Amino acid sequence: MDARKSFDILVVGHFARDEIVVDGVSTHALGGAVFYGGIALSRLGMRVAAVTRLHPRDFPRLDDFKKAGVWVKAVEAAETSGIENTYQSANMERRVCKPLGFAGAFTKENMPDVDAQLILIAPIIAGEVDLDLLRHLATRAPVALDVQGFVRVSEGDSLVFKEWPDIREGLSHVTYLKVDQAEAELLTGETDPSKALPLLADMGASEIVMTQSSGVTVWGPDGIVSAPFTSRTLVGRTGRGDTCFSSYVAMRLTESSTRATQIAGAVTSLKQEKPGPWSGTWEDIEEAMRRKC
Repeated sequence: MDARKSFDILVVGHFARDEIVVDGVSTHALGGAVFYGGIALSRLGMRVAAVTRLHPRDFPRLDDFKKAGVWVKAVEAAETSGIENTYQSANMERRVCKPLGFAGAFTKENMPDVDAQLILIAPIIAGEVDLDLLRHLATRAPVALDVQGFVRVSEGDSLVFKEWPDIREGLSHVTYLKVDQAEAELLTGETDPSKALPLLADMGASEIVMTQSSGVTVWGPDGIVSAPFTSRTLVGRTGRGDTCFSSYVAMRLTESSTRATQIAGAVTSLKQEKPGPWSGTWEDIEEAMRRKC
């Protein structure tokens, strides 16, 4: 770059070549939290930069970022990450995940020399970002972190959930934390969000965003607030949490926690109705916010 660039949000995570299997029928799809989240952020009007790792043969696949107005730094890796997500159409809420590739760990040297108001760490598998890099990024800007990148571990042909041994140290560097219901239970032992979220907050993060099949619940400055998902179909289920979290943290740059939660719920509801990153408008958001469950 000729000069240092400034963005609202820098997103860090692996781009992925995924397979979506529904009732035994497989389709290929682009994916990764950086993909779903980065494009949604741009559609919300954010100035977005992304840094990702993938095999050079897949660099042309990043054109979707560029078309969406996302500035991208691509780092060469031995292979591109990927996950096989298997669903039954009768219950698109439950999936079986299998690793298809892993693009390796990010380093400090991989991080672009840009300014950002917020850094969104959006890994899909443990090992992309380590505690040392998390510490470093937290010195540059407030951090939003999806905990799946520290608890979803690749073991052979499976992705399994394990506790994060350094969670208190890690969350001391995090402003916004994203978990789903299963991750919250793993980390706290509680199934009730009203009990799990305060325990996670006690570990260090200032605000907690928790996604469930029914909607999003947030622990923040407005207390515990929630918004429903009102999707008419779940054909775009993959990428739900990435879309929800990125929408929330984007809105928190200017909006209250309550308003950010409402907008994130609406954007996510729309995203689940169509495969791929959310590509709607603010008019769509306002209409979705008026829906009844």
